[in-house]
Amino acid sequence: MSEQAYWYVVHTYSGYENKVKANLEKILENNPHLQNYIFDIVVPMEEQIEIKDGKKKTTLKKVFPGYVLVKMIITDESWYVVRNIRGVTGFVGPGSKPVPLSDEEIRAMGVEQVETVVDYEVGDTVRVIEGPLESFIGTVEEISMDRKKVRVLVSMFGRETPVELDFTQIQKL
Repeated sequence: MSEQAYWYVVHTYSGYENKVKANLEKILENNPHLQNYIFDIVVPMEEQIEIKDGKKKTTLKKVFPGYVLVKMIITDESWYVVRNIRGVTGFVGPGSKPVPLSDEEIRAMGVEQVETVVDYEVGDTVRVIEGPLESFIGTVEEISMDRKKVRVLVSMFGRETPVELDFTQIQKL
C-alpha cells in the first residue's frame, strides 16, 4: 500500500463524539475490508480532578468537544463512510477536502506516542546546544524516558550544578 495513513479531524455534533466513535468501530467490525483504510479512532480525553465537599473526584473530560480524530487513508469509500455516520457534520479542512494533522500537532495533542531514541547514556559527556546554558559541557546524571528529560551536571562557578533539560537540548560529544 503506497499511500500512508494520516490523522484527520472529524467535526461532530457536541455530545456525539463517543457515539460517532462507537458507530465507526461497529462499521469497521461489520466491513473488514475498511480496516485497511481506517486504523484508529480517538476522542481525546484528559483526567480532571475535582474537589467537592472535601472529596477528591477524578473525571475524564473531552479535550476537544465536538471533534473526533481518525487515523485513515482517504479514499472515496473511507471518506464517504466516515462522513455519513450519524452525528458527523464533516471533516476539518477547506470545502470537502480533509486536511491531515502534522506530526507536531499529533505529538502536542498526545494522541500518538512517538518513541524517542537517545544516543547517550548515564555518565556520557554532552554539550548543551539550546537554551540559556547553550555551549556548556556536562555529564549525564539521569535520563527520564517518560518525561523526556535528562539531568546533566554542568560546571558553573567552579562547582557541579544539576540541570534538567529536554532531550533535544543536548548533544553527545
